[in-house]
Amino acid sequence: MNIAKSVVFAGLLAIGATGAIAQAPAAGEAPAAAAPANEAAPAAASPAAASNAAAPVAAAAAPAESPKVAAPAQLKPIATIGQPQAKEMGFQEQVTANGRYALWFHNSILLPLCIIMSLFVLGLLLYVIVRFRRSANPVPSKVSHNTLIEVIWTLGPVLILVGIAIPSIDLLAKQFKPAPKDALTVKVTGYQWYWGYEYPDNGIAEYVSNILPPEKAIANGEPGLLGVDHRLVLPVGRPIKLIATGSDVIHSFSVPALWVKIDAVPGRLNERNFTIEKPGVYYGQCSELCGARHGFMPISIEALPPAQFAQWVASQGGSMTKPAAEAAPATAAAN
Repeated sequence: MNIAKSVVFAGLLAIGATGAIAQAPAAGEAPAAAAPANEAAPAAASPAAASNAAAPVAAAAAPAESPKVAAPAQLKPIATIGQPQAKEMGFQEQVTANGRYALWFHNSILLPLCIIMSLFVLGLLLYVIVRFRRSANPVPSKVSHNTLIEVIWTLGPVLILVGIAIPSIDLLAKQFKPAPKDALTVKVTGYQWYWGYEYPDNGIAEYVSNILPPEKAIANGEPGLLGVDHRLVLPVGRPIKLIATGSDVIHSFSVPALWVKIDAVPGRLNERNFTIEKPGVYYGQCSELCGARHGFMPISIEALPPAQFAQWVASQGGSMTKPAAEAAPATAAAN
């Protein structure tokens, strides 16, 4: 009986062991079956991850828009500065070094000399008319030569002309002196019948300036035939290198208060440099007959302090530093 029980018990143990062995692979296969699901989850998550990863790249690629800089308020013209005055007989007030030198030359040398010479000649004429009239001098003098007088009327004009030539040549040399390296370059182009202004140093493309209707100019507080829709804006205290040319016919860029008058000739670049010493609005006109509307080509220059000029440049999309394309050759040359 004990032997029979042992055989039955051994058989039951064998059956249990076989079932456990058979169930072991099934239990081990579950992770294998679950593995594709776990792999699919990252695959499903990959588009979202990719889009999240691409977001910073797109953000970096798209530059942030800088806020628009507002242009400074336009200066109001002063009736006694930079424009013609009623019953005016002299020059306008000068706001450049060359202009002040020229005004001194005119007022202190040329004008007094002209007055003295005119009065001297008038006195000689009156003396001759009275002294050598027929009734007082019935027998005319036969003197034909006087060495002293001939020396005086020869050397006198020569010395006068030399005295005029010295400051005159000095003024010419000042006007044609090359602009310094830090000068602001402005290109002016004359058209029939308006002006074009360009700032190559600041990256500002050419814009045009046309005359305003007289009633609108007067409403703005400007002279009726000198107001424009877009002024030429320049900084105070910085040398200006003005380059002028013409597009069609010869024009002339003339602003009396700045002592600037330069011809704008097609196919040619003329240069003049000056430094404005005082903020304000200064008016001029084309001074070369250029066609039917020659008299309607006004010039309006608005001179701003450096900070306001930099603000105006920024409002036009420009920069106070030279473009990289121009700065690179200068750097290479310095090296």
